[in-house]
Amino acid sequence: MSKIDTLTIRGFKSIRQLDDLRLTRLNVLIGANGVGKSNFVSYFRMLHELVEERLQVWVSMQGGADRVLSYGVKETSQLDTAVTFGQYAYVAKLGASSDDALVFMDEKSCFRDSQGRTFFPFGAGHRESRLPDAIRRKESSFDVSKHCFDMITGWKVFHFHDTSETAAVKRLGAVHDNDYLRPDAANLAAYLFKLKTQSPEVYNQIGKTVRLAVPFFDDFVLKPTQLSSGEEQIRLLWKQTGSDYPLWPSQLSDGSIRFICLVTALLQPNPPSTIIIDEPELGLHPYAITLLGALLRSASKRMQVIVSTQSVPLLNEFELDDLIVVERENGASTFKRLDANQFESWLEDYCVGELWEKNILGGRPSK
Repeated sequence: MSKIDTLTIRGFKSIRQLDDLRLTRLNVLIGANGVGKSNFVSYFRMLHELVEERLQVWVSMQGGADRVLSYGVKETSQLDTAVTFGQYAYVAKLGASSDDALVFMDEKSCFRDSQGRTFFPFGAGHRESRLPDAIRRKESSFDVSKHCFDMITGWKVFHFHDTSETAAVKRLGAVHDNDYLRPDAANLAAYLFKLKTQSPEVYNQIGKTVRLAVPFFDDFVLKPTQLSSGEEQIRLLWKQTGSDYPLWPSQLSDGSIRFICLVTALLQPNPPSTIIIDEPELGLHPYAITLLGALLRSASKRMQVIVSTQSVPLLNEFELDDLIVVERENGASTFKRLDANQFESWLEDYCVGELWEKNILGGRPSK
């Protein structure tokens, strides 16, 4: 599928006005704490829930429309968004209702060709997206709506920060839950088991990459067990070099587990059209961060990658053209790309991460 080309977001959390942000194959967001990088990632979660007809549940979990609209409903009357990908686009406008929900004021899909743009409106006043309805009813917009729906639901936001003792990645899971890697890697064991049996070359590459950062790691131990009900379950066990004794996931460090999740996400066959990862460097050793940078660059050749980071070593793995600098101006998040030509002399002596650390690129805390 085609990548996301441009993005317009107005009135979403700290993103008061972002018009036609250009996205490439690899997009690296940098900025200080609290500038809006996580809100940018949250936008993709919102849009995914929106087209899956779960918008009101998502809004409720956020604390209501007043918490979603930029600085509350008294300051921001509506949330506007438009995303383009290839010849297609999806456009929506949402306003706050009296019960603190979000209601569609406008929703439409769009197709552009040599004759111009054709819009397919879905009306107004509804609380859940009518994009899926257009597909179910096989309306005149079926092909365009189906492409928009498939694109948006194909974007995956991965978040592997939870490595606590109760984290889903450490618990038993159903073997059949293996169609795709879940956003929190809750089905990592089942997904790896599927790769081992159906895509052994990918499975072996995952293991080889993990061993580069975790040298005592030998392999996963993936053995399904059958319950009395007949259902098969599996847990993420592993063994270390020189031993065949199965070890539990709790016997891996938090950073090692996160790295395994990241490697699996970035090497998966049949990847999503776009993946979004917020601060993947959390808890990783500097050498693992260097490996992660190489993985992200390689993955961007097979899928579109959007990643936010505050890691200088990770930034050193990218080009200036990959960066999107996020800052706060008058309380609102701003997003800008840099002109590499303006930093040509600097790049002769410094890496990208070093320039950011020296506050040459912007995106650092204000004094």
